[in-house]
Amino acid sequence: MVIHFLVLVVYLLVLFAIGIVTGARMKSSAEGFFLGSRSIGPWVTAFSFLSAYFSSVVIIGGGGFGYKFGMATLWIGATNVVVGTLLAWLVLGARTRRMTGRLRSITMPEFFARRYRSSPARMIAAVVITVFLVLYSVSILKGMGHVFEVLIDIPYIWGILLSGVIIVVYVALGGYLAVVWTGFFQGWIMLFGLILLTVLALGRLQGVERVFAGLAEIDAQKYLYTPGVWGWAGLISFSMIVSFGVWGMPQLVTRFYSIKSAKVLKLGTVVATIGGAMALLPYFNGALTRVLYPALENADTAIPTLVKGTMQPWASAVFLAAVVAAGMSSFSAVLIVAVSSLVKDLYRDSFRTRPSQRRQVMISRLASVVIGLVALLVAIRPPAMILVITGFAWAAIASTTLWPYVLGLYWRRPTREGTVASMIGGCAVSLVWMAVGNPFGVHGFIPGIVVSLVLFLAVSLATSPPSDRCLRAAFGQRTGRVPFGDGGSR
Repeated sequence: MVIHFLVLVVYLLVLFAIGIVTGARMKSSAEGFFLGSRSIGPWVTAFSFLSAYFSSVVIIGGGGFGYKFGMATLWIGATNVVVGTLLAWLVLGARTRRMTGRLRSITMPEFFARRYRSSPARMIAAVVITVFLVLYSVSILKGMGHVFEVLIDIPYIWGILLSGVIIVVYVALGGYLAVVWTGFFQGWIMLFGLILLTVLALGRLQGVERVFAGLAEIDAQKYLYTPGVWGWAGLISFSMIVSFGVWGMPQLVTRFYSIKSAKVLKLGTVVATIGGAMALLPYFNGALTRVLYPALENADTAIPTLVKGTMQPWASAVFLAAVVAAGMSSFSAVLIVAVSSLVKDLYRDSFRTRPSQRRQVMISRLASVVIGLVALLVAIRPPAMILVITGFAWAAIASTTLWPYVLGLYWRRPTREGTVASMIGGCAVSLVWMAVGNPFGVHGFIPGIVVSLVLFLAVSLATSPPSDRCLRAAFGQRTGRVPFGDGGSR
């Protein structure tokens, strides 16, 4: 307890220091609070991307899925690395940085409003992002609460309160700069903690072969082979939502908005992809825990139980810091995006208020506190497993934002009508599909993005194409010919 306490105190003091320093450096403007004035370098961008992506949701929730579904879940980690990280950086990074710079947009809803000349698109995106990111943050807090509960016998409720309050404080102090710099620091701790746990756990079982042999003895068909107990439909659809779904998640793609320039994205892509390989470890360690502790009542306690049973106090203290780091980095990333959607896109732009830059920052700090408290209250009695909550929230957001964002970077023909139809239809279908229990084992994300894509293409092609002025604002002076249209007049 003493070792854990000392490590946590040192770690939290570092976070407070980062919050204070970045708060002093932050410019008193909306762009300063929400994007760090677009001045973030490749290493900080890459590691803050990873720490926001692979949060306590992946470390604890991924371990829970590995425990429940076995080695087949390694495919989820693999798609996280290839699709969610490597391809996301290659396909989205440079285009996002250039287009958001030309449009002077600092949030995803604002991007939709300026890219498509559509205030309804801004409002729909802002409402969906705010509501479902708060729900997603509940899963992050749940992961941290279980770690405190199992490792150092702090009641679950006190674990989520301790971690949640600290995050709210440093986000309110330092805004986006605090988020990315604490994310950079926390990303390294996560990487070290996961590697350390894997090495020590394999040492206890005397190698990888003993892990596979143990799973075979329990039930090879369920826990060793692909697709295992999950089935192909569940495995593929869930892998897609936590990898391809990332392409529409504002707390992650915002990293491309804020990087210093498109030129440094190559280095950031390499760093993010290599570091992203850590995503495989929680799922593997969750399956490994099944061998050592085959009868856990709550799968989400698999990783904390493994840590407690295999690590010395100093090592488990480091891992505790890693999980707290993972959760805090993701929660802070989610919090800053939810605040920006609420304050900038709804309060200021949708309702046509005109607060000063300084007042916007003050209101944003207050909103950080309010949203954080709402998430803490819901996390006291969370509705489901960590990754189940995550999948629900990500499906709703990605079904709303993914195609208008991704295709909006490359295709000149989409219209405001197609964008709004895609957002409403995709989100509605994903929510209804999940509400009726994900028929055929297919997650609601899949029908959501299919319907969203069909509506985006069909309605855009059936309505008047965007004007040359709109295209020049998004793509630059040389827009070229608009496919399937004559340029229109809007």
